[in-house]
Amino acid sequence: MKKRHQQKLLIITLVLGLGFNLPLVLLFDSATSIGGFPLIYVYIFSLWLFASLITLIIVKRYHE
Repeated sequence: MKKRHQQKLLIITLVLGLGFNLPLVLLFDSATSIGGFPLIYVYIFSLWLFASLITLIIVKRYHE
């Protein structure tokens, strides 16, 4: 894997670290629900799914 692709994965890791940071997560801790799920669950699993899909795309496309 080339250096620039490793850098993309590092950026994703840093964004996840910021996204799962407690003060940011607590912004979504409310009584609001989407489809019967609390907003905090939707936020956490959406962030996780987004990061997993982007990582999969980078690894599949640029794996050498």
